[in-house]
Amino acid sequence: MNKHPITPVILCGGSGTRLWPLSRKSYPKQFTKLIGNDSLFQQSASRFTSPAFAAPVVVTNSDFRFTATQQLSDIGIDPGAVLIEPEARNTAPALLAAALKVIEDDPDTLILAAPSDHFIKDTDTFLASVERAVPCALNGQIVTFGILPTHPETGYGYLELGDETADGCTALHRFVEKPDLKTAQDMLATDRFLWNAGIFLYKASTLVDAFSKHAPDMLGLVATAVSAAQHDLGFLRLDPTAWAACEDISIDFAIMEKASNLAVIKHEGDWSDLGGWDAIQKQMPTDDDGVSTHGPSLAVDCANTLLRSENDDVQIVGLGLSDIVAIAMPDAVLVADRSRVADLGVVVKEMRKHKVRQADTFPRDYRPWGYFETLTLRDRFQVKRIVVKPGASLSLQSHVHRSEHWIVVAGTARVTVSDDVRLVSENQSIYVPLGAKHRLENPGHVPMELIEVQTGSYLGEDDIVRYEDEYARG
Repeated sequence: MNKHPITPVILCGGSGTRLWPLSRKSYPKQFTKLIGNDSLFQQSASRFTSPAFAAPVVVTNSDFRFTATQQLSDIGIDPGAVLIEPEARNTAPALLAAALKVIEDDPDTLILAAPSDHFIKDTDTFLASVERAVPCALNGQIVTFGILPTHPETGYGYLELGDETADGCTALHRFVEKPDLKTAQDMLATDRFLWNAGIFLYKASTLVDAFSKHAPDMLGLVATAVSAAQHDLGFLRLDPTAWAACEDISIDFAIMEKASNLAVIKHEGDWSDLGGWDAIQKQMPTDDDGVSTHGPSLAVDCANTLLRSENDDVQIVGLGLSDIVAIAMPDAVLVADRSRVADLGVVVKEMRKHKVRQADTFPRDYRPWGYFETLTLRDRFQVKRIVVKPGASLSLQSHVHRSEHWIVVAGTARVTVSDDVRLVSENQSIYVPLGAKHRLENPGHVPMELIEVQTGSYLGEDDIVRYEDEYARG
């Protein structure tokens, strides 16, 4: 493909709402197993594991940093740099920061910039498209990948093709924003338009030069954010002051719609951004009546319907439904007309207005040491299930407003309460008084699971005073 490996840059800091209730701000769609046994993020990283690629550069935020590295570790991938965005600033600053980091080693390094939440089943065809794009990128072009349309889609942006270039690419005539149905139908009939996949190949120096020409203020700010970045465990935290001053803007608006050195590679394989429940259903098995089911779900006399349960203990049954999407989670259920699922973003905003916890908070809260989930929450008490990974440790901490009772149900815990350190085995329990310094560890080789009962006047997650923490959380 190229004498030097291509560096993938994977963006995974977004938090979409169009797949609510499965995708939420606290655990968005790129980290969930929507299609297949791996998350979309894991599938994206796995595409780039051949010798043609270097270790991926990951750009994410502080909340997802441990999730991203753990998911890569679970599939045997050791990332290169992991850049932490202090706050969301869209794709332009994120991709520029990655390019400035990559350029430190070699300005001519090719970068393949890819979102982490797209679905590509045929990896070989996609990599063949990337290989066709290499000569153009080496010649100083910014190459974008266009998808051959299969229908007049109104949810995607489009690329209008120009003339073919000498190195096998096609010049980009213009970007087209998401069209109405009539415009999409007209474009589809011309064979000059492709869906915009938002995937790019370019030399690191080419992108930096483009920012120098079209967005010099952002270049200065992001360069400062990278040069003043702080190393934190295995992460690189970009400087928050310089980063906050960056414009919140996409790479398309900041650079791509202004640059003249753009080229397009037509990718004729499969691709989907899985932007909504209709897109998910297209990737699922469907019966002759247009019905798709997932998990413990049963459809009786239904048509053109998606039934999906994400909990083994929640059975969903559809009877006589037509054109319905029904998604069941442990803490929330969506029932929607198929024609209205595109409005889920509006629905989530409305839930936020009413302070509905399920709008943003996932029932399972992932932490670097494992996860916990709330089994019940009432006034003055809460019951949680806590799972700690082998060798992992929670911080040494105390609480101002609550005490805790721990009952180990699987594995063995090493528990510190004040000056007392002891092993607590399955079916044993221990009490943590209000205000006592305490720590929970898993010294074993299998996950340790316990039930925690909290009692007190305030049970929020911010009632934690940390004294020691191997994950450097404040």
